[in-house]
Formats: sequence, C-alpha cells, structure tokens
Amino acid sequence: MKSDPSASAGPLRGSGGPLRSSEPVRAAPARAPAMDLLEEAADLLVVHLDFQASLETCERAWRSLANDALTEEPADTSWEVKCSLCVVGIQALAEMDRWREALSWVLQYYQVPEKLPPKVLELCILLYSKMQEPGAVLDVVSAWLQDPANQNLPEYGALAELHVQRVLLPLGRLLEAEELVVGSAAFGEEQRLNVLQAIHTARQQQERKNPGSEEAQKPSQEGSLSHKFLSLSMLLRQLWDSAMSHFLSLPFKKSLLAILILCLLVVRFDPASPSSLPFIHTLARLFRWARRAVSARLHQLGVRD
Repeated sequence: MKSDPSASAGPLRGSGGPLRSSEPVRAAPARAPAMDLLEEAADLLVVHLDFQASLETCERAWRSLANDALTEEPADTSWEVKCSLCVVGIQALAEMDRWREALSWVLQYYQVPEKLPPKVLELCILLYSKMQEPGAVLDVVSAWLQDPANQNLPEYGALAELHVQRVLLPLGRLLEAEELVVGSAAFGEEQRLNVLQAIHTARQQQERKNPGSEEAQKPSQEGSLSHKFLSLSMLLRQLWDSAMSHFLSLPFKKSLLAILILCLLVVRFDPASPSSLPFIHTLARLFRWARRAVSARLHQLGVRD
C-alpha cells in the first residue's frame, strides 16, 4: 500500500506555523497588564475623549505596577510604561481643566522630584508655564537640576534652558537664572550666550516696568543728604557762635565790619540781585542782635565799674 505523497512531503502545520521536530515549541511571552492598560488609557484619551476614564485607567495601571506586575519585564520597559502613563494622565487632567493637580498626581507615584523622568518634567514645565503659573514647578525643577545623577543625563541641558526661559525669567529671578547658566557645564558656548542675552533683555524690561527699584534708592540718598546737611549746619552754627563770642570782645564798629567782610567772603552774594534781598534782611537782623548784645555787655561793664 502506497502512502499519500502529499501527506509525506509537506510538514505538519499548526496554528503557529510549521513545526520541526528539532525545535522546541516556544510560547509567546504574556504581555504585562500595565501595558494593556496603557493602550486602553491612550485609546480613551485620543479616540473616545473620555478623559476621566483615561485617568482612572492610568491609575489602575499604576496599581498594577505597584503589585509587581512587571517583575519579569526589563527595567527599560517598566520605565517607559511609567513615563507613558504620566504623559497620558497629565493630558487627561489638562483636558478636564484639572491641570493644577498634574504635578501632585505625578509625584504621588515617583515620591521625590529627583526621580521624575525628563520627559515628564518637561511636560510639567510647559503645562504650568502655559497656564502662567510657573512658580508651581519652581522647587521641583530646582531640586531635579541640583541632583548629581540627573546632571549626567543628555536631557539636562535642554531642561535647564527650559527652566530658565519658562520659569525663572517669568518669575523675575534673574540672578538665579544667571548663576545657573554660568555655573553649569551642560550649556554650550553658543547656548550660554543666547540664554545670557535673554537674561539681559529680561533685566532691561524689568527695569523699565519696575522703576520702583530706582525710586527706592532715592529716599535713602535723600536721607543721607539730609543727615550731611544737618551735620554741616551744626558745624556752621558752632563756628558762628565761636566767631560771635570773639566779635563781642571787640569794639562794636570792628565787629560790624568783621561780620560784613565774613559774609561777603563766605556767601559772595550780589547785593543788587533780587534773590539777595532775603539774605540782606537776615543780615540786618543779625546786626541788630549783635548791637543789642554789645550794648548789654557794655552796660554790665559800666555797672561793675
């Protein structure tokens, strides 16, 4: 009895393709539940526009990760899944106008700012700066940039520049921005010059918009000038008292002449000028006061004699 040639020539086939007796049967690795939930969350966000369901699916995926659902997955795969879950969750919160919760929502999973992925941190900076609240991410980004482990990342320079442009400059923290740019080795020469130019421009705009800094210096300057003027007036008064005590010991005519010469030498006023009239009246009162003082002293001397 002859066998069917078609049956003997062709290999045995299964649902997964041809099978060979020399190769063991390998089952495809099962996908992690978090990856399936990530795809579901992205589908709910983009296709169905069900932002609340998308956010809840992201939270389910995070709980799945917390239960060590990816213990058999490579570390890189787990890191990418976590990062993607943050991106989808932040976008869902922003679509529901709950963008203020984005940073705290992310930090509840990463615990500390230094562990945030660069992509997630960049998204937070762009979100809060666009909503004109860059101060909300100031401390988080500063802590991330100061961490030595993050300074070796290739994204460090771009995030530092983004922090300067979108956070520090809008907040008016120009000195802090300048110190970051000058003290960081992550900036290239051209990049550093461009950022320093932006800081210089922001400083000029700040001086034009806030002239109060210059006005704040005026009271202190006026106070110092008034203090100097007061000290000078007290010194002149002491000199005047000393001169008058000396002049009173002289005959009246000599005293009068000495006072007139002293005024002409010190003040150098023009008697014909209208602006000199008040001073002339003051000088006349001084003359009358000196005459009365001398007369009183001569009267006392006469009584004693």
